[in-house]
Amino acid sequence: MAKKTKTEEVIRGIHLGKKNIYLFLSGIALLIIGYILMAQPPVYGFVSLTLAPIILVFAYLIVFPAAILIKDSDTKK
Repeated sequence: MAKKTKTEEVIRGIHLGKKNIYLFLSGIALLIIGYILMAQPPVYGFVSLTLAPIILVFAYLIVFPAAILIKDSDTKK
């Protein structure tokens, strides 16, 4: 068997469980919803100026980091 390189060890060290994948997919869904809401016709309306940016910031700053950082109890060490 060949000797493992350092990058292979790092790649193999990333374990994503079901919870991480569901969080990541919900973040992608929130991004899609946020950008669709931002493109709604009344440009100066509440939805496109206030609600859509709040959803996008929530997805980028909370959901995606949580999907990366939360350790799932299902993953094996």
